[in-house]
Amino acid sequence: MTTTTRVFRDGKLDEQEVDEDRISDLRDDPEATLWVDIQDPDADAIEKLGKEFGFHRLALEDALEGHQRPKIEQYDTYFFLVAYGMTRNEDDIVPHEIAMFVAHNYLVTVRKTPPFDLSGCVERWQSHPELMREGGGFLLYILLDEVVDGFFQEIDAYEDRIEEVEDMVFSGSVDPMAQSNIFRLKKELLEFRRTAAPLRDVLDVMQRRQVDVVTKALEPYYRDVYDHILRATDSLDTTRDILSSALEANLSVISNRLNEIMKRLTSWASIILVPTLIAGIYGMNFRHMPELEWYYGYPFSLGLMLLSGMILYRAFKRRDWL
Repeated sequence: MTTTTRVFRDGKLDEQEVDEDRISDLRDDPEATLWVDIQDPDADAIEKLGKEFGFHRLALEDALEGHQRPKIEQYDTYFFLVAYGMTRNEDDIVPHEIAMFVAHNYLVTVRKTPPFDLSGCVERWQSHPELMREGGGFLLYILLDEVVDGFFQEIDAYEDRIEEVEDMVFSGSVDPMAQSNIFRLKKELLEFRRTAAPLRDVLDVMQRRQVDVVTKALEPYYRDVYDHILRATDSLDTTRDILSSALEANLSVISNRLNEIMKRLTSWASIILVPTLIAGIYGMNFRHMPELEWYYGYPFSLGLMLLSGMILYRAFKRRDWL
């Protein structure tokens, strides 16, 4: 477990390493904005966090246990949020759970393993001192903006993978891996959407300003993140629709391929059928069988079989069945 505590004053970083015993005093300081980050917390750390900030027991349990659905819960003076950042490890998408407590003058983040990288957030916090004066709401805005921007990077990666699947489907040959890849992508996108879509409700609740977190100066920024998450969910829906179309196209290709095979099998079966019929007639052991005493009966029957096969072959070939 690691804990990072920083204090911002007048829009700038004032203290980088703060003793945990001073947290309660800094929390009540109207001139300070406090950021506390806990990575891989244990029960003792969460209990101490609750005592320092007065967080509700149920929110603390959710922050400790993890594997929560993305959500927002409103309390008297603060919000409790759960969100997931997304990164990629080769072809697998990796969710990073972040539990957040935010009020006007503080932001507390609880990160589970694998932890979401907050270095970009810290750089952006320090590069906007004029907005840092808006307190914890600005810290949260930057964090959520980083999370949503990560969504678009993953969506772009999925679009590239979908293009590869489309190439497999429309290559003209039946690839046995195409259908399994489509189903796997559809499942991943569904899980992705379940993670991303609830952020719309989170941002909608925060913009109502029932708790003093989103100040008037921050409203345009939160609306911008809200617009981005709408675009992200729309893109996810679009990519899933494309996958559904690709799946239907793949089934059509398989069906057409099957029809081609059936036509070929039927054609060859017909070609073989007529000579077999002739051979069956000439092979019947009857006294009055046609050409039984004829010297040329045997070569005649072979020629008839060959001629009928050639006629049928040319007829099927003309119809592109062979």
